[in-house]
Amino acid sequence: MLDRVREFVGVKKDAVYKIIIGTDSLGANTGSSDFVTALVVQRVGNGGKYFWRRLKHEPIFNFRDRIIKEVLLSLSAATEVLHILKDAGFDFEFEVHVDVGSNGRTSALISEVTGMIRGYNFPFKTKPESYAASSVADKHV
Repeated sequence: MLDRVREFVGVKKDAVYKIIIGTDSLGANTGSSDFVTALVVQRVGNGGKYFWRRLKHEPIFNFRDRIIKEVLLSLSAATEVLHILKDAGFDFEFEVHVDVGSNGRTSALISEVTGMIRGYNFPFKTKPESYAASSVADKHV
């Protein structure tokens, strides 16, 4: 994956890039819960690529626990990716996207979830701006 990121960036090294991480999940209607984490590499104003990975997890029936697990997976991926890309040779902005917002079921969790991300000192977006989680990762769960 990192070779593909470097290849994509190598085409236009002087462009502005954004690296965005987001996770979405599907509930435990079956024997497991599915979590998909997306890594979006956006060449601002000129397209992008994304990568994703799926994690099957034991069933998580509690809604709050599932959202917290999404955030923990995003934070884990973010620290891993930033550690690897710190010496990548290109400048980029970084964000974590979380699938929570001020409306709907997730509104009760927004301060808890954003507090977790602030603890890592990562910039973040919530719904409706959190497309890496709400659209890209959601497409694959």
